[in-house]
Amino acid sequence: MKKVYLDYNATTPLDKRVIESMLPYLNECYGNPSSIHSFGMAGKAALDEAREQVAGLVGALPKEIVFTSGGTESNNAAIVGAAMGFRDKGAHLITTAVEHASVLETFRYLEGQGFRVTYLGVDGEGLIDLDELRDSITEETLLVSVIYVNNETGVISPIEEIAEIVKERGPGGAQGAKGVLFHTDAVQAAGKLPIDLASLPVDLLSLSSHKVYGPKGVGALFVRSGLKLPAYVHGGGQERGRRSGTENVPGIVGFGRACELVREGYGEEAERIKTITSRLEGAVFESIDGVELNGRPDGRVANTINVRFEGVEGEAVVMSLDLDGVAVSTGSACSEGNVDPSHVLLAMGLTKVEALSSVRISTGRFTTEEEVARALELLPAVVRRIRSVGSMGEAGEGTVDLPG
Repeated sequence: MKKVYLDYNATTPLDKRVIESMLPYLNECYGNPSSIHSFGMAGKAALDEAREQVAGLVGALPKEIVFTSGGTESNNAAIVGAAMGFRDKGAHLITTAVEHASVLETFRYLEGQGFRVTYLGVDGEGLIDLDELRDSITEETLLVSVIYVNNETGVISPIEEIAEIVKERGPGGAQGAKGVLFHTDAVQAAGKLPIDLASLPVDLLSLSSHKVYGPKGVGALFVRSGLKLPAYVHGGGQERGRRSGTENVPGIVGFGRACELVREGYGEEAERIKTITSRLEGAVFESIDGVELNGRPDGRVANTINVRFEGVEGEAVVMSLDLDGVAVSTGSACSEGNVDPSHVLLAMGLTKVEALSSVRISTGRFTTEEEVARALELLPAVVRRIRSVGSMGEAGEGTVDLPG
């Protein structure tokens, strides 16, 4: 059975060209990049090249890129670093109700440290109210963090407008930053949207390698020049003193190559993904009754579809398709057997039942027409079968019949 992977927002396959770039640093080029002999210098040169490649993807300077273990660490380092590093400037923070867990849990941690956090709500399309953001900023506001592209719905935040509002308000005072500090989690935006930090007034931006066809366990944090965040891993002073420890050279090399490949093929690849995903979305609505879109009809990244099927539990759809070799996902988190509705979809105004009825389909670089055809062959039959044997609770109730 040929497997079909339609869960690119969860992770992307490792590009073979990326693997090839990593192999020398898993074998003969094993030197510690902090060593001054030729083995170490080769590793240092590889890190420098990768830093330039990552910076090039987002229009940053190489010195503004700090390598991390991934998006979660980047988000934590940015938010905690800004809050703790400039606590004397204020104790009020702002974020949204639809952030990734690595952002929301970090803000909840900071609430326990005495910070006051405002969680901005969103409308039915997943967007914050810009006037509410403007009104929420006070003289005590230190940091605003807004996700660039939502990982569940693919909705794109108006980052340019948000950044302008953040920068025109507040006392300033943070080194190298005009106005309130602004962070964005761009893990789902990089590779899908052009980002130019030379013109975009963002102070801190998070990236992840495995969302752009690079290896897992590697990421980056953009820190605007002049902004002095405190070190958060102490030791030998690597990564400009912010994150000590011997660097993951093979992973970083792979991340850099992945970013380079995105830049080289961006236009053509983006158009192909848009075409193939639009065809898939259109066919889903044509072939299945009782389907509703979660998010904006437009204003989404081209690869993401999040829909809900009336009277169908999304987890059952995921498991049924998986039995036939097709991988999609839900907006739900399953922990210790308990299925919880997506906090993103609930914040958008969906009921628990509607949120639990939702499925996310995300395509990418290696998605083929044949894979889309296979998914479309199976999905309508799966939905019909589940509807014929199962039932959902009344709207607003959280009771569902789960298989098994």
